[in-house]
Amino acid sequence: MHEGQDSPLRKGCVEMTARLHFLTVGDRILRCLGRHELALPAAMPASEDYHEALWETLPEGLEPVDFARRNDFLLSHVSAGERVLDVGCGEGRFAAELVRAGAEAVGIDVAAEPLRRARERYPELVDLRQVPFAGAWPLEDASFDVVWAGEAIEHVADTAGWLSELRRVLRSGGVLLLSTPDHGRLRMLGWALAPHAFAAHFDPRADHLRFYTAGTLRELLEDFGFHDVAVRRVGGVPGARRALLASARRSRF
Repeated sequence: MHEGQDSPLRKGCVEMTARLHFLTVGDRILRCLGRHELALPAAMPASEDYHEALWETLPEGLEPVDFARRNDFLLSHVSAGERVLDVGCGEGRFAAELVRAGAEAVGIDVAAEPLRRARERYPELVDLRQVPFAGAWPLEDASFDVVWAGEAIEHVADTAGWLSELRRVLRSGGVLLLSTPDHGRLRMLGWALAPHAFAAHFDPRADHLRFYTAGTLRELLEDFGFHDVAVRRVGGVPGARRALLASARRSRF
């Protein structure tokens, strides 16, 4: 079949791409309507300032994307009494659910504004900390049973340093849980056939720096000494899933 301008395949992929067009900031997501987009801040001199400015543009109380699905995934891997680190905790929605489930939750974020909102909205979150955008976190070695990083890894420039910190703070045999947008073949085809959607999704000014498939995410975690790595695609339709949910275990020492 010729895949010209009026090709049913091309039309279908363009329509699918329009439905999948999101603008993500931290652990919050805004659906773009037509050509309306969130106003990104002007160039900032430091990464910390950049993330503060991003949070200042977001209204309070936005529900994290796929919250119910990701929350079920998180809580299914956590037991009461366990100490859990929420990396990129944002306004604290997941951390609050962890506390309700009987876990001890510690939330960290690179920006102060989401932590202010979290303290105001969830007073039960008694341990929220701002951490530097780069470098070591002020957390003790092997101090957490579980580390949860929801929609965070795609924002990280120094992936190796970031994963090293996740591994460092996990106890021997501890569990890493994370989610990130999926970039499977059908989604990539849809973007490729819709140049404007492709340009928007891979806009170099946007805050997504890394793009993962199930295979590349699994290989990355295994390379950093995690085992029992499991990655599954969720949301959307077969071949064009929205997200990846990954679990892995830190090697014992």
